[in-house]
Amino acid sequence: MSVGIIPYKIDSIGTVAGWVWHYLHDHGPVTLSKLAREIYAPRDLVMQALGWLARENKVKFHEGKRSKLVSLADEASPPVV
Repeated sequence: MSVGIIPYKIDSIGTVAGWVWHYLHDHGPVTLSKLAREIYAPRDLVMQALGWLARENKVKFHEGKRSKLVSLADEASPPVV
């Protein structure tokens, strides 16, 4: 079975990655659950956007007391889409 890549979905991941970056820049470290609730996009898309940012070394993950936290890796510029 062949699966094609749908360009608009890739663009959506990049767009949401920008939203995530700006949210983290404005609010600082947050749990993955809170981030998924606060970003107005499907949870799967938010997680894909986090993967994009992680691949670009723009975010880092931390162990919190009860859940994982995500924050910006440094004061890098927002992702280029």
